[in-house]
Amino acid sequence: MTDRHHLLVHGGTFAAVGDRGDISGVRGAGSPDGLFVRDARHLSRWQLTVDGAVPEVLVPVADGDAARCVLVPRGGRTEPPSCTLFREQAVGDGSFVESLRVVGNRAAPLTVRLALTVDADFTDQFELRSDHRTYAKTGAVRGRRILDDGVEFSYRRGEWRSLTTVTADPAPDGVEETGTGARRLVWTLELEPHGSAELTLRVMARPHGEKRALRVPSSPAALTAKLLAREGEFVEGVAFPTGWPELAAACARGLADLAALQVPATGPDGEDLRVPAAGAPWFLTLLGRDALLTSLFALPYRPAPAAATLLALAAAQATETGPESVAQPGKIVHEVRHGELAHFHQVPYGRYYGSVDATPLFLVLLGAYVEQTGDAALARRLEPHARAAVGWMLDHGGLTSRGYLVYRADRGGLANQNWKDSPGAICSADGTRPSGPVTAAGAQGYAYDALRRTASVARAAWRDDTYAALLEQAAADLRDRFQRDFWMRERSFPALALDGEGRHVDALASDAGHLLWSGLLDKEYGELVGRRLLEPDFFSGWGVRTLAAGQPAYHPLSYHRGSVWPHDNALIALGLARYGLHDEARTVAHGLVDAATATGHRLPEVLAGYGRDTHAEPVPYPHACVRESRSAAAPLALLTAVGGA
Repeated sequence: MTDRHHLLVHGGTFAAVGDRGDISGVRGAGSPDGLFVRDARHLSRWQLTVDGAVPEVLVPVADGDAARCVLVPRGGRTEPPSCTLFREQAVGDGSFVESLRVVGNRAAPLTVRLALTVDADFTDQFELRSDHRTYAKTGAVRGRRILDDGVEFSYRRGEWRSLTTVTADPAPDGVEETGTGARRLVWTLELEPHGSAELTLRVMARPHGEKRALRVPSSPAALTAKLLAREGEFVEGVAFPTGWPELAAACARGLADLAALQVPATGPDGEDLRVPAAGAPWFLTLLGRDALLTSLFALPYRPAPAAATLLALAAAQATETGPESVAQPGKIVHEVRHGELAHFHQVPYGRYYGSVDATPLFLVLLGAYVEQTGDAALARRLEPHARAAVGWMLDHGGLTSRGYLVYRADRGGLANQNWKDSPGAICSADGTRPSGPVTAAGAQGYAYDALRRTASVARAAWRDDTYAALLEQAAADLRDRFQRDFWMRERSFPALALDGEGRHVDALASDAGHLLWSGLLDKEYGELVGRRLLEPDFFSGWGVRTLAAGQPAYHPLSYHRGSVWPHDNALIALGLARYGLHDEARTVAHGLVDAATATGHRLPEVLAGYGRDTHAEPVPYPHACVRESRSAAAPLALLTAVGGA
């Protein structure tokens, strides 16, 4: 990450620490630092000093399941450091643990004075974003209580309650005020000649609404062992390609990241589930579209996330209309948040339904899951939810009245409600944004696939041939309409979208590859699109750009108007293979795997769109989630698309 934050992720908890293992709490950086649980920052300062000064870094924190670094007091060539400090940190479920070992470097007794400044500001993640918004918090009160072995921070606002407890073994010699609200834990260590001492620091975060009896693990090693065991469960039994070790490594790394990104959720009957979070640091929560695509990519290798995702989304499915949350009966949730601002409705994302494509993707995953596993029992259990989702597509979604799934900009939430959901992402080649309701191309492909797959489930599991026939006819009609209304004959390519007047939004965009994945295009059109996506203006050498270069709207560092998204390319590779364009699918797969190899076998959320012909290494996108579930699962989709080729 460009600001040298290192992420430690374990389920719904993550910590972002600096090179020396510190947390500064400084606002306005590209990504937040701190310990975060359920959208709130439960540690905002965690800063170590030795003999009153910030130590120097000998070995900085490196990315991994634990944060390890080596520090020394400031000195010079003529006065070697009196001691060396070895820090190791790890996160657990609502917890953070540090082991700090101080080793004397002299043949004489040594006194070392350590101080750790700690604070918990309980800031909501939405307050830390770069949009500079402020939120009133009338009646909010922060408290601090000194413990025998540490300090406890508290926060309350109305019925909202949060706690962070910091304890140490051995207990600090004192806890000092700093004048800022933070507290300073201090120790005076007496070391024998070449002796050592060790401190263990434990943090327990108790967010609002947490009812479980939580326990902080004994050490970073214990936490790391637990996470490695979970990663091993995800990787075990998957047949990686022996002839393509780089793809095998990317698959293994992706599965390990998926293990760390599993967050708690609740099923229709209140059952506890674990589902893929979208990504860290900003989206360590359930996002419908992200969890569905991640589960689809992993389905042939790990079907359990698909079942959990379907159940969690069924439980959160809208049953009534809610204008602020963009909820409508049958609609699948886009985003679930647990933070203070969502609780008090200061942001609309507690349960936010601003997505045109999560609902058809829910049906696509259900159909694919039943086909893959033969689990008719789950299909029958989710029959009411699936029928309600189809009902939303036909009614509120617009299939019956407009012929397509349509969305309108939400003033309080998202302007665009397809996968390219940033402002301005849906545009004409010259950058002009469409007016009125938007009909995004990719969502029509998902709707087509959803109708066909649900028809198959209706026949096999629900024994309703009449309903199945109705869905099949609706899918066929949608396909005919789409090729008539979206195809730009002069460019031999589908429009990115239609505006409110039915006019082409004519940017050449990667979304066309999603139509291949869904099977919406006739074979002739599909082959034209597939080959076009591999031309140099689209294909950067690392992957297909979201927007073809050379158009006025193109920008290589734009989030959705010229960057390269691994999950987007995974869908494109699957679509190319579906249309028999196997050479093209392999080209996309090799570009993406090469990008993963250059970044430690881990694919980020998004890469810059610069071409490989002028940049020998993939250029990172500056604000990308480093761990993102769709990107983690993308190598598995490539394996499905091209095997070990």
